[in-house]
Amino acid sequence: MDHLAKALGERIRCQRKVCGLSQDSMALVCNIDRSYVGRIERGEVNITVEKLYRIAEVLACDPASLLPEAKDMQN
Repeated sequence: MDHLAKALGERIRCQRKVCGLSQDSMALVCNIDRSYVGRIERGEVNITVEKLYRIAEVLACDPASLLPEAKDMQN
């Protein structure tokens, strides 16, 4: 499962950058602590479905698009 959190975090970071948002601004809009956003993006924590949907809404994307594909999970 460690690979899942890391791959999810990478996809969130990529989409955040596409949207031109800093971690600070995304955290503020999502009502999530900035340091927690960093931990999400580094794959250090497993987020809830509720947070995934909140992040996806702020990043203007479908929550499923943030989920890693099976190939992203391989060692």
